[in-house]
Amino acid sequence: MLSWTDTADSVETTAAPIGGRVRVDDKAMINCRADVNQLLPLKYRWAWEKYLAGCNNHWMPTEISMQADIALWKSPNGLTEDERRAIKRNLGFFAASESLVANNIVLAIYRHLTNPECRQYLLRQAFEEAVHTHTFQYIVESLGLDEGELFNMYREVPSITGKAAWAIQYTQHLSDPLFETGTTTSDQAFLRDLIAFYVVFEGMWFYTGFAQILSLGRRNKMVGIAEQYQYILRDESIHLNFGIDVINQIKNENPHLWTAAFQAEVSGMIRSAAELEAAYGRDTMPNGFLGLSAGLCEEYMHFIANRRCGQIGLTAVFAPTENPFPWMSEAMDLKKEKNFFETRVIEYQNGGSLGWD
Repeated sequence: MLSWTDTADSVETTAAPIGGRVRVDDKAMINCRADVNQLLPLKYRWAWEKYLAGCNNHWMPTEISMQADIALWKSPNGLTEDERRAIKRNLGFFAASESLVANNIVLAIYRHLTNPECRQYLLRQAFEEAVHTHTFQYIVESLGLDEGELFNMYREVPSITGKAAWAIQYTQHLSDPLFETGTTTSDQAFLRDLIAFYVVFEGMWFYTGFAQILSLGRRNKMVGIAEQYQYILRDESIHLNFGIDVINQIKNENPHLWTAAFQAEVSGMIRSAAELEAAYGRDTMPNGFLGLSAGLCEEYMHFIANRRCGQIGLTAVFAPTENPFPWMSEAMDLKKEKNFFETRVIEYQNGGSLGWD
């Protein structure tokens, strides 16, 4: 049984002694020796604000009607074969990816991130990843799709298995109970994993899928799925911004980790990830459909990759390019007013966050 002076961390940390008070300056992102159970006083208010933002954006997939989508999917002329292929590939990639991200949060990131307000947000994010996994189960079940086919695509479809293989090398610490932070090498390994999952997985790889489904929704096709993807995109935008803040804060507190060699390695990671995503785009829509093509998605991925590099202090890895999907910025704007459900208030939030005059 844990005592107040124990922690659940694998890192060699010790909590503040009984009777001693935790000072703000005692807190740190990694390798912290302050009591991880003591939330206040906050050191990183941005982490707490993202936790609150996540709570205010609460939603569940079953609140969204799938009736129009079901009718369109069952109609022999409702969708083209290219559109059906893109939808199924999307569901196959996301179904496993959300679980992979959730497992990484619970089994690796939470374990080594030694700050209580950041851990508070991670608990919220883990729940949101569970909601996203639930979303894909709900869609697959609603449309009557082959569950075995969709949920095994990460094993069987080359463009998806390629991304899965890339990601697995950054989850090796999940299965290593002896991994510890506390040295330059191990701290860089942890930082590398954070970049892989927040910058690449959630900040790059999800965006081709978002563009494909939201493009269909803009043409009044598969509107139920599009609404759910828009809520997932809203969640993911907060996940990404949290991850960027964590990465930059670790860099600020541990500048010796951010060497020229390490930066070059991370730049290579981002470039190779963008190339894998371009291959995924070519596979999911070999012929494209109205307003969308594999070439445009690759251009979009170069734009996103350069933007992510800038957010973590790296030089762009691709030549400058314009955003071919400017409407995606509207889709991820948490302040944008849109009446998603006829029975919902504008800018959906949970009841506890609303003001009543």
